[in-house]
Amino acid sequence: MRPLIPHGNPTDLPVQRLEASLRLEAGAPGEGMRLTAQFRVTGDTARIAIPPRAAGHRVDGLWRHTCFEFFVRGRAARAYAEVNLAPSRDWAAYAFAGYREGQRPIEGIDAPAIDVAVTPHNIDLVATLPLAALVPTDCATIHAALAAVIEERDGRLTYWALAHPDPQRADFHHTEGFVHEIRH
Repeated sequence: MRPLIPHGNPTDLPVQRLEASLRLEAGAPGEGMRLTAQFRVTGDTARIAIPPRAAGHRVDGLWRHTCFEFFVRGRAARAYAEVNLAPSRDWAAYAFAGYREGQRPIEGIDAPAIDVAVTPHNIDLVATLPLAALVPTDCATIHAALAAVIEERDGRLTYWALAHPDPQRADFHHTEGFVHEIRH
């Protein structure tokens, strides 16, 4: 797991630590490779706005509330995919032709398997999705950005990522934020 850092210099956070990982795994026979994303929030979860458990539907706008995200692209590719995963188990997946260009929902993808556990001190989320729906399977190297939006009960939002290339605003789509590398 790699630590995510908050954008800017927020104070009095309910989050003491936020970690994430993204790994490639073999699926069941005939399924192909899968990406498994894991996020762990450590802190005072009573201060975090956690959406109630849902059926796990595709929902737009998840990033407006507590949400975990990852972005993947083939090495040197302009096109990339964005996946949003909410603690409610709702999700979204989008394809982009380039930096914030040509956004469209990724079709033909089943709802990811999302497991969520919430305790007074942790939020753990693990989700698995098919690699082929997100990046071309012939990519030997995948570049990824791992991120999260944390909403506090008072409505304040903080933005967490492995890297924040733009000091003026949180921008999870920024190409210099794709700092996690996966080889297969």
